[in-house]
Amino acid sequence: MSLYLITAEQAIARLSDFSAIIDARSPAEFAQDHLPGAVNWPTLDDEQRHLVGTEYKQVSAFEAKKRGAAIAARNIAAHIERELMHTPKDWAPLLYCWRGGKRSGSLGLVLDQIGFRVSLIEGGYKAFRSAVIEDLARQVQRLHWQVICGTTGSGKTRLLHALAEQGAQVLDLEGLARHRSSVLGLIPGEKQPTQKAYDTLIWDALRKFSADRPVYVESESRKVGNLALAESLISAMRSSPCLRLELDDTSRVALLIEEYPFFVSNTEFFCERLASLIEVRGREQVQHWQELARSGQTAAVVQDLLTHHYDPAYLASIRRNFRHYETAPSLRPQDHSHRAMRALAQQILGRPTVA
Repeated sequence: MSLYLITAEQAIARLSDFSAIIDARSPAEFAQDHLPGAVNWPTLDDEQRHLVGTEYKQVSAFEAKKRGAAIAARNIAAHIERELMHTPKDWAPLLYCWRGGKRSGSLGLVLDQIGFRVSLIEGGYKAFRSAVIEDLARQVQRLHWQVICGTTGSGKTRLLHALAEQGAQVLDLEGLARHRSSVLGLIPGEKQPTQKAYDTLIWDALRKFSADRPVYVESESRKVGNLALAESLISAMRSSPCLRLELDDTSRVALLIEEYPFFVSNTEFFCERLASLIEVRGREQVQHWQELARSGQTAAVVQDLLTHHYDPAYLASIRRNFRHYETAPSLRPQDHSHRAMRALAQQILGRPTVA
């Protein structure tokens, strides 16, 4: 038996062919980003990796390797006892670590000796990351994009979800980023993924889309919270056909209050987020909004934000960057409800509306 070395490009083209994808790095490295569907079997955990690395620098490489080998052997044994005692011989995993292959190679050697067919990514996660960035641009170019435009609160995300429910291909950039994109878009208790993980999530979604049908996406700016979109994706979106979603102001305010209930239930959190606008709107204006929010006038604050902050900035940006916005067909749902968005999604897809 022997380990099968494959390139990162070969690996990403065959991800579904493997019985399991195993990341042999430490839990902290795994949390930063990993291959889609991977499980973490650390050869060294975070503390152990730090211990061995310190000994490598302060004592000697030889002593560090002895300690690392002993720890790795115990960890590999634990993984096998926990996961593989009832696994059939035709189980064929894909393994990788950071770059050099020592950690995944150690695990792979033992699995190979047991009799499993083991594949290793040559160059590890680092090679995978490079391959994903390169392939992401290719995936973007092979797809046909349909951009949902509309001012804040017009229901773009609701419409995207309704389209997805109807079976349309949808790239939900805000959902993947765990952020609503605007300055106030931070979701309480939600931590954004790392930039590397976000890139991988987008790439993983794109590679599963068919080029025979459009992919619907919201007209995002270059950043969603703290995360940046790939230049290839931004360029494709800005040059693609648009649909302009329109709602009256009353419906937009109602939708935003429904979508951001924590701003109503947690006034101080709302005021804290408003404080982030001081630099662009001025302290006096923001303090006025905070006073209104604390007095229970959340709807009035939201309306004022739309009129004086979001709408002017959005319209200037969308007209400057999305070349087909001005000639885009208008979409006017009956109201801001999920039911109305489902009906609109059916209309877009050319399907009969179900009452």
